[in-house]
Amino acid sequence: MNPIIDFFLEPYKNSSFFDIALEATAAIFGIVSVWFAKREKIWVYPTGIISTFLYIFICYRFVLYGDLIVNGYYTLMSVYGWYMWSKVIDADKHHIPISRTTKKDKLKAIGIFVFTSIFVIFVYRHYNVMPNHLSFKESISFAIDNLSSGNLVDFRKATPFLDTFTTGIFFSAMWLMANKKIENWTLWIAGNIVSIPLYFVKGLGFTGIQYSIFLILAIQGYIAWKKNLSNNLPTS
Repeated sequence: MNPIIDFFLEPYKNSSFFDIALEATAAIFGIVSVWFAKREKIWVYPTGIISTFLYIFICYRFVLYGDLIVNGYYTLMSVYGWYMWSKVIDADKHHIPISRTTKKDKLKAIGIFVFTSIFVIFVYRHYNVMPNHLSFKESISFAIDNLSSGNLVDFRKATPFLDTFTTGIFFSAMWLMANKKIENWTLWIAGNIVSIPLYFVKGLGFTGIQYSIFLILAIQGYIAWKKNLSNNLPTS
């Protein structure tokens, strides 16, 4: 068998049809949600909530606590985003427009990233998902050594360290999207680039494919929102 196909199918050899179908369904709803986001359609949120609810269950079964936290947050932020996107802001029944981040927005996004990353590290060390006997310096060395070892088993040991980055960046991206800030797409792109190989290594092949499609949609979303923003700039 082709090594690439074998790598994709190996984690599913002992999986039930239910687990495979559940992950595929969650991935499809996730892709549909991002497609709606690209088109600035409020259906991004109800479809996204279905996807995140399913992923909460999947992550619990696979003991992926970082991803479980991410999807729990996505669900809460989807409710918030649903409210923000549907809220009427003036007498002409306009909704919040696409805009760029202000300095205050950037500071909030950085704050969300830092707080989230520290929180995930705390949770991972508490449950020994990250080796909790290592000092900060030793943890950095552990992560670098295993990520650069070229060995799949060793690489998997260090995936929780990458989770801290993706969790923080996706938390920030979700908040920016809820407020229709165009920079949300930049963060999604960065997080997706890291998440694609990460999910394949974790054994969630359908989710890895989902994030590959997410990356394409995020690039298209940025282009579409930038065009929308340019078309709605006030003329002098």
